[in-house]
Amino acid sequence: MTAFYEEVENYYDSDAHDFDRRYWNNKTLQLIRQDFREQLKRFRFTHMLEIGYGTGLDMIHFAKTHPDANIAGIDIAANMQQITEAKIRQEGLENVVALKGGVEDLPKLFPGHKFDMIYVYFGALNTVEDLSLAAKVLIRMTKPGGIMILSFVNKYYVAGMLIELLKLRPKAAFSRLRKVWGGYSPTVYLPSRCYSPKEIRHAFGSCNILLKKGYCIFHPAWYYHGLNSLLRRFSRLLWKIDMFINKTPMWSLGEYTLFAFQRPDDISQ
Repeated sequence: MTAFYEEVENYYDSDAHDFDRRYWNNKTLQLIRQDFREQLKRFRFTHMLEIGYGTGLDMIHFAKTHPDANIAGIDIAANMQQITEAKIRQEGLENVVALKGGVEDLPKLFPGHKFDMIYVYFGALNTVEDLSLAAKVLIRMTKPGGIMILSFVNKYYVAGMLIELLKLRPKAAFSRLRKVWGGYSPTVYLPSRCYSPKEIRHAFGSCNILLKKGYCIFHPAWYYHGLNSLLRRFSRLLWKIDMFINKTPMWSLGEYTLFAFQRPDDISQ
């Protein structure tokens, strides 16, 4: 493991044991996750892979909703793996496995295996060393005709920039535009990068785009706790406005972007 990934692992190891509590106290994260799931359920699959499963919320969800599917996942953090494996045992699930590793480890972890569904929720690919290399590995691990549902922390979160400028925090306002972002925490550094839709399309250029969607364009991002509390009565309205804006060129200006890519049948292995 490189020094880069050791630093990423240390960050998420320290984050693991408080992860679920913070998630279940955050309605915006729950709303986004459920929509991520609904985008994936548009497609059929029998062999699924999650990149960056965290505490296993989604692998366990899909293991229950799709009991006939084989579901695997990788995560860089040992503590995340331990928590997820404990949940799998507790639920008595036999169709899901949680392994430790990064994207570059996939050919060794699953030799000769390909998936018809690969997904990434909440920007795990923002913490890879080289997005183009990671894209090549993921495409290689996808069956011809298979689907990749990939979400990213967006470089051009315009509302977030404006909010931070109004708070007189110009460094925070433009942190996503730097070569290295540093993550959400103002005190704990996470090796990470933010990507524009153009950069993502370039990395996965050999694939067909079936879907693209933006999140938290006008609806405040999950970490604006005070603003979300203040606007709680209008949360559903703001969410509906964002869904409408997804039909316009402004879809790419939110906190997250999501793409559904399909691997063509005729690209090289």
